[in-house]
Amino acid sequence: MNDPFYITTPIYYVNDSPHMGGAYTTISADVAARWHRLLGDDVMFLTGTDEHGLKLQRAAQEQEMSPQELVDFYSKRYIETWSDLNISNDDFVRTTEPRHKVAVQALLQKVYDNGFIELNTYEGLYCVACEAYYTEDDLIDGLCKFHNKPVETVKEENYFFKLSAFQDRLAKYYEENPQAIEPLSRRNEVLSFINSGLRDFSISRSSLSWGIPIPWDQKHVTYVWFDALTNYITALEYPNIDSDLYKKFWPGVHFVGKDILRFHAVYWPAMMMAAELEPPKQVFAHGFLTVGGEKMSKSKANQIVPSDLTPTFGVDGYRYHFVADQRFGGDGDFSYEQMVARYNSDLANNFGNLTARVLNMAIKYCDGLSTDKRANGPLKNAIAQTFEKCETLMGEFNFSEFHKTIWELIGACNSYIEQTEPFKMAKEDMAGAQAVLGDCLEALRAICLFAYPAMPATCEELWRRLGLNIDTPIDKVQLPRDLEWGSMPAGLPLEKGESLFPRIVADES
Repeated sequence: MNDPFYITTPIYYVNDSPHMGGAYTTISADVAARWHRLLGDDVMFLTGTDEHGLKLQRAAQEQEMSPQELVDFYSKRYIETWSDLNISNDDFVRTTEPRHKVAVQALLQKVYDNGFIELNTYEGLYCVACEAYYTEDDLIDGLCKFHNKPVETVKEENYFFKLSAFQDRLAKYYEENPQAIEPLSRRNEVLSFINSGLRDFSISRSSLSWGIPIPWDQKHVTYVWFDALTNYITALEYPNIDSDLYKKFWPGVHFVGKDILRFHAVYWPAMMMAAELEPPKQVFAHGFLTVGGEKMSKSKANQIVPSDLTPTFGVDGYRYHFVADQRFGGDGDFSYEQMVARYNSDLANNFGNLTARVLNMAIKYCDGLSTDKRANGPLKNAIAQTFEKCETLMGEFNFSEFHKTIWELIGACNSYIEQTEPFKMAKEDMAGAQAVLGDCLEALRAICLFAYPAMPATCEELWRRLGLNIDTPIDKVQLPRDLEWGSMPAGLPLEKGESLFPRIVADES
C-alpha cells in the first residue's frame, strides 16, 4: 500500500519509572505500528519523555540532584523498558533535546505573531502533579480528581494562549470530522467541554527555571503542556514544514489516556490552528488500567512495573494479555489470576498446542518437510475471512476483538484436525493426510502473521520453525499479498522445538 501512518504515545513524565499503565499504551501503539508495516505502509512510530516542569524541579531539589541529572536517569529507564518490551518505535523524543527547544520556540513565536498569546496576571488553583490549573468545580473535596492531592493557590504574571478564540472553530471541526476523537464517549466529553465555554490558559511561568525560555521574553519559561505537546511535530523536523517527514506523516494518530484527553483534543488542535497548521488526524483516548478497581498509584502500593510480570509470562505473554484481555477505549482492571488464566487458555492450550500438534504430525508424515499438497478444505476461506475482519478491527483499534478473531482461526484449525484425523488417515491414505497437513501449515503460517504484531519474538521463532525465514524474514512479509493460499513453500525444514508457551501454575500463596 505504501500509505503513511503516524502513531504516537504520550511522552511520559519522568518523575518515576515506567509502570503498567504506560506500557499498556505503548504496547498498543506498537501493535498498531507493526500491523501497518505488515500492510506495507510507511510507518512512523513515536514515543518519548516529558522532562520539564515544576514537579521535576522540586523532585531534583529534594534528591539533591540537578534537574538534568534527574531526567537523564529516568529517561534512560523508559528507553530500557521499551527495549525490554520489544517496542519498535522509530524515534524517541526527549523534551530537553536541542531539536525540541527549536520546535517549541518556533511554534510559540508563530502563535504569538498571529496574535493568540498575551501577557496577563492569573490567580488560580494549580495541581503540581498534573501541571495544570483547575477551578473549584474541577476538584473533588478540594483535591485533584486525578491524583487525589491538594492543589496550590498560585498567583503570577504569565503569558496566556487565547484558547477562547477557538471555541467555535473547534466545535465545527469535530462536527465535520467525527472520527477525530475516539471512542464516541470521549468525543461527546470533549464537545461538552468545548460547548461549556473555553477559557484562555497559561503557557508560561516566571517562577520556574527548569523549562524552555519564551523566545521573546527570556524571564519566562514555557508551561509544560505547550512544551510537551509540541513533541509530536518535533520528530517531524518542525519548523521545517517542507521536510519530507512533516509532509509525509503529519497529521498523525495520538494514543493517550483519558486523563490527558482535554490537552490533546482541545489545547493541542487549537495551538495548531493558531499556528496555521493542520490539527492531529485522530486522538484515541483509552481508559484507566486499574488494579483491584483503583487507579495505579505509588502511594497506594498498587503500581506494577512490567518487570514484575515478564519473568513469569515472558515478554510476549505480557504483551498479549494487555491487548487481548483489555478493551482499548474503556477502563480495564488487572488481575494476576486472570492473566494466568488467559495465558494458559489462549497461549498454552490453544496457540502453543496447535503449533506443537501441526509440526509434530507434519514432521512425522511429511518427512520433516513442508508439503506442496493441499486438501483445499475450510481453512482456505477461513484465512481470507480472518484477514478481512482483522483489517477492519485494527482500523478501529479494537485490539481485543482483533485477537479474538485470530483465536477463532486457531479454533477452526483445531476443529479441522479433529474432523479429518490426519494421524488416522495416514495409515491408509498418506497423500490425503499430507494434503490435510498442507492446509494446516498454511493456517499456521497465517496465524503466525496475524499474531506477529502482539507477539513478535514468539512469531519470529515460529516462522523459523516453519522454515520460512530461509527466504523471507517475517518483518518483510506484506499482507494481504503473502496470505494467498499456497504461499507456504514446499520442501522447507520443519522443527518442533520446545513449547512456545509453557503452562503457568498460579501462585496461591
